[in-house]
Amino acid sequence: MNLKTISIARMKLALFIALGLPAFWLFWQWAMLLAGQSNGLGVNPVEATNRFLGDTALRVLLITLAITPMRDITRMAALTQLRRMAGLFAFFYVCLHLSSYLGLDLFFSLAKLWKDVLKRTYITLGMSAFALLLPLALTSTNAARRRLGPKHWTRLHWLIYPATMLAVTHHFFMAKGFQIMPVIHASLLLFLLGWRVVKWMRAYSAQNGKKMSNSS
Repeated sequence: MNLKTISIARMKLALFIALGLPAFWLFWQWAMLLAGQSNGLGVNPVEATNRFLGDTALRVLLITLAITPMRDITRMAALTQLRRMAGLFAFFYVCLHLSSYLGLDLFFSLAKLWKDVLKRTYITLGMSAFALLLPLALTSTNAARRRLGPKHWTRLHWLIYPATMLAVTHHFFMAKGFQIMPVIHASLLLFLLGWRVVKWMRAYSAQNGKKMSNSS
């Protein structure tokens, strides 16, 4: 089957299932844990849950950023319609990650959370990323885009770039010792940002060349 013949509805369904599977897996592991059965959360299920949700949130953010290069490579403009779902799933996992940390680690103590934000660099970075993603989730609807206007809406949603940078840096600071996954995540982010920089530079050069040609 040719990729271009797959309907956008099928692609959305496949993406929804794929991005929802981590949450389903985690729910199932906790159900088994509470039932006293063997599970995949290890000896420290709270830490395993926090790390799993954080890793998943970061990876879905990277998937969201990867949709544009995939669209450019495959020349399937319809792939753009997947970005909102992927972005909302990323925010969903960020919220679960924060809720897990606040509830399971801090027992819903906002005072302890604020203390950690001020004291621990990786918590500061993580909360900063959450703060940048929040307005993107709140303005993800078509109605919000109409109210803001396409130009202002697009500029606002550029916040996904610094938010993902902060999330990757948060992962680096949180990891103890050398670990390969933070390096892989950072490398993927550099590639995805580099793709956009090259694309913007080419578009800028082409636009300037066209202006010079018209003026002559």
